[in-house]
Amino acid sequence: MSGSPEETTWNLLRGPLTARVLGIVAELDVAGRLAGGPRPAAELAAETGADPDALYRFLRALASDGVFAEEAPGVFRNTPTSELLLGAGWNAFAQLFGEVFYRGVGELDATGEASFPKALGTDFWSWLADHPRERALFDVAMEQGKEQRVERFEPIEWRGDETVVDVGGGNGSLLTALLRLRPGLRGIVFDLPETVRDEAALGDRIEFVAGDFFTRVPEGDVYVLSTILHDWDDESATRILRTIRAAAKPDSRLLVIDSVVPPGNEPGGGKWLDILMLALAHGKERDERQWRELLSAGGFDSITFHEAVIEARPAG
Repeated sequence: MSGSPEETTWNLLRGPLTARVLGIVAELDVAGRLAGGPRPAAELAAETGADPDALYRFLRALASDGVFAEEAPGVFRNTPTSELLLGAGWNAFAQLFGEVFYRGVGELDATGEASFPKALGTDFWSWLADHPRERALFDVAMEQGKEQRVERFEPIEWRGDETVVDVGGGNGSLLTALLRLRPGLRGIVFDLPETVRDEAALGDRIEFVAGDFFTRVPEGDVYVLSTILHDWDDESATRILRTIRAAAKPDSRLLVIDSVVPPGNEPGGGKWLDILMLALAHGKERDERQWRELLSAGGFDSITFHEAVIEARPAG
């Protein structure tokens, strides 16, 4: 982080404000309302039911960081940064960070326990199951960046006719994109029954199977865990891996897409995402040593760290 020590400290301290304000304007779809060109904040406020002075001040503050720009006094336009909010994934992320994540992190302390249950009265996954709007936002947010996640599979060698099981695969967007590139593959999206999805969009090569990955998973040739294990502590993550190991064939493979935390003071978004995982669900991001220990405990070896995906095989 560049800047003076004072600037660096201030940018860290104001984090809750930026998350909350960005979440509010995302929910109001301000970026979408500016897609046709600059508009006065007062006009946007009248459309959305927001207080005109408050909305102006929100947009002015965001514009100081390059999110929107004040073209003339009180008149705002989009910028390349605010245009990210036109995408459903980034818009959903902004709403989650500015609403439920914001609330869940508010009780974070140094006990090492998840703060979400203290703030909202139940664990994150149970709360999400009881709140369809936020569950839908979460599924859309998890779809964000699927193109980049598919690119992570480039170093992987495929036989060509495998059945790929996307464990915790959400709405199936990742698997759909992968099978589009690999026409010989077939797929199974495995997730909780309340997952928001369009099964017709999965096509005839992908099946949605409802279930709990702590109990059982379908048999397959390749198992994908895309940003799943970081949601859980080591004990729970080990249970997920052992469930997969129990269903896997001797020649099956496991592909894990998750952050590998860099060493030392090297910057890495995973180091802050690690704190969010702690707050929400007592989850964690892991460095290479921790990944090797976890995968070994879950029954996997022959571990290879490709540039952006971890590949492992069932231990003999």
